[in-house]
Amino acid sequence: QAQLVESGGGLVQSGGSLRLSCVASGFAFSDYTINWARQSPGQERELVAAVNTFSGITNYARSVRGRFTVSRDNAKNTAYLQMNNLQPEDTAVYYCNAGQEWWSLGDIWGQGTQVTVSS
Repeated sequence: QAQLVESGGGLVQSGGSLRLSCVASGFAFSDYTINWARQSPGQERELVAAVNTFSGITNYARSVRGRFTVSRDNAKNTAYLQMNNLQPEDTAVYYCNAGQEWWSLGDIWGQGTQVTVSS
């Protein structure tokens, strides 16, 4: 079945960087837009970045634009989220997601990876 597995989360100090990875299996990865979403306690899940199928067009939420970079390697069925200049408000569980509409969360989800930024 379709599966997404995230890795790369952890604890980092304010101003630090992390790189999340998302490995896909069980579906045609290159046919799907890949999204990164995050959710912190008591908050709604927020779509923060997306990369489309082949042309590499990306989009970002205002809260992360200029600090986060999303990318994908279709040959490796893998997507990435490079997060720089992390701030305490970036603390959340980060999820990889696959869908077929632009800037819209799809039906395929990873299990999430915790990112904690200390001040």
